[in-house]
Amino acid sequence: MILKDDFYTITSLQQDAGNIHALLELNRQHAIFGGHFPGQPVVPGVCMVQIVKEILETGTGFSLQLKAADHIKFLSMVDPRETGSLQAAVIYSMEEGEIKATATLTKNETVCLKMKAVFVMGSER
Repeated sequence: MILKDDFYTITSLQQDAGNIHALLELNRQHAIFGGHFPGQPVVPGVCMVQIVKEILETGTGFSLQLKAADHIKFLSMVDPRETGSLQAAVIYSMEEGEIKATATLTKNETVCLKMKAVFVMGSER
């Protein structure tokens, strides 16, 4: 995984059939924030999408590749100086080698990301 245990850590993960809920702690000192943006750090949108993918990989045990993202909305910026933790909620279904997922990332009950995506399943981890 690209960002897990470096850019963020999963401090809590709960799952049941088709649902994953995770609490994440951001690495406020990560090098990404030095360039995005100097003096005004924010979590890049692409990192939010990657976090959802990695949480889904952790929960399902499969490596995944993003196939389609019909709906991605970035609704609120995440400044690591103000918010060091995020909550993730992923609802998914598996069928014919694909995973269809709807996910949100929130900070202090404020939604930062909403997305619907389809992932292609690879090998089991």
